Amino acid sequence: MNRRILSISAMSVGKRSTLRRCFAVFALFIVLCLPHVSARAAAIVDGTFVAEALKRGAIVWDVRDAAAYQRGHIAGAVNVGDALRVLRNATTEDFIETERIEAILGGGGIDPAREIVVYSTRGHVGAYFAHFAIRYFGGQNVSVYHDGIDGWMDDKRPLETSETRLASVTLKLMPNSALAVSTVEMLARLRDKNVQILDVRTRDEFAGLDVRAIRGGHVPGAVNIPYEENWVDPGTPGKLARREVANNRGLSLKSDADLRKLYSRLDANKETVVYCQSGVRAAETAAVLDKLGFRNVKVYDSSWLGYAAKLDAPAENEVFFNVGALSAQLTAMQSKIDALEKALAAMRAPEPK
Repeated sequence: MNRRILSISAMSVGKRSTLRRCFAVFALFIVLCLPHVSARAAAIVDGTFVAEALKRGAIVWDVRDAAAYQRGHIAGAVNVGDALRVLRNATTEDFIETERIEAILGGGGIDPAREIVVYSTRGHVGAYFAHFAIRYFGGQNVSVYHDGIDGWMDDKRPLETSETRLASVTLKLMPNSALAVSTVEMLARLRDKNVQILDVRTRDEFAGLDVRAIRGGHVPGAVNIPYEENWVDPGTPGKLARREVANNRGLSLKSDADLRKLYSRLDANKETVVYCQSGVRAAETAAVLDKLGFRNVKVYDSSWLGYAAKLDAPAENEVFFNVGALSAQLTAMQSKIDALEKALAAMRAPEPK
């Protein structure tokens, strides 16, 4: 009897061992057969991340204007001019033609297929616009250094004034429509309960008190959380102008806990469409939401400029821009300028002998 029990026990152990081996082989097969998907880079990073990125050969892109870059930049960073100016149409504030973007980025060696870290000054929307641009044109491994050149200097990390040039690359960029919505798509989403719309302009813009397009107001149903609320002290720009603070550290991002509280009325699992005046401020908040784990964030690239121009698009707090009043103000201003120039000319004229 004991021998039979031992024999049955041994058989059971043998079967379990065989099953384990089969499961292990099956699991290995699944892993090898799954397509490789590269992990998304962290949306927003710190100075230590940038320093390590430089060591591993990442592209660090300074998106400030050429003069600021030449005065001092992160050692090894590249520059192709002010990203907000060179990559956007000055009139529509939309992206310029893709072929021109290919030439600009390619000429600077900025290849979206590589790891890229983007920076400007602390909290500046230009860095977030460039971050969105790289992602929109296919980049997966791109991050923003929010504290930028200011944080780098605060940490006493090395700067240089000599230009870093990368070998040019030939680019063929394909826009990723999954990251943005058009005006037509925005209108279709107004009736979709699974979509939440976030307006990151100022309170006055949202209320139609500050009109910066042909119409003022906001997209129906939008939630208004100004993008400045992402900062430790949203009032910092005003305080700097009034010389009430000595530095711009108030533009640093709030803690994750405070940011989650700020966006607690939103559902991280829903599609979130973010807009502002032209998509630039929206890009900053979109990156913050990405950092917080929101699953499906899109930027309405044309934003209020595009929406307001479509006059049959419904709007709340709608106010039309008063062109006549502006014309009168400009005429009055020109009269004052003319009078001032006349007075200056009289002061410079030689006295009669």
